[in-house]
Amino acid sequence: MAKYLLLKHYRGAPAPVNDVPIDQWTPEEVAAHLQYMSDFADRLKDTGEFVDAQALAPEGTFVRYGGDGQPPVVAGPFAETKDLIAGWMVIDVESYDRALELAAELSAAPGAGGRPIHEWLEVRPFLTVPPTPTT
Repeated sequence: MAKYLLLKHYRGAPAPVNDVPIDQWTPEEVAAHLQYMSDFADRLKDTGEFVDAQALAPEGTFVRYGGDGQPPVVAGPFAETKDLIAGWMVIDVESYDRALELAAELSAAPGAGGRPIHEWLEVRPFLTVPPTPTT
């Protein structure tokens, strides 16, 4: 088994397939989207492939070490782009192909009008420590 992060990106600009930004969805459309993701997670819990998931608030801040005791702070989370990292899911699956299969399915979550949003999901394997040679 290998763990993967499915990182959910929402675009500030309209997506090519479902061109209604999420901040313009009706409450019912938002509820349907959230229910789809919840049902998806429940199914993966049943198969043992679900590890964890969280939604993220749209506001955030960039911070880095400034060297003088005062860290520079920049409003974020993405001051230079229209992307928003909306949340993540961690899965534990048998293969990279299975991770891609699940990410594609999650990308079909409904949006405005109940149409799949075809959102981009970033699939990232967890960094693992190589085995230590034994002597």
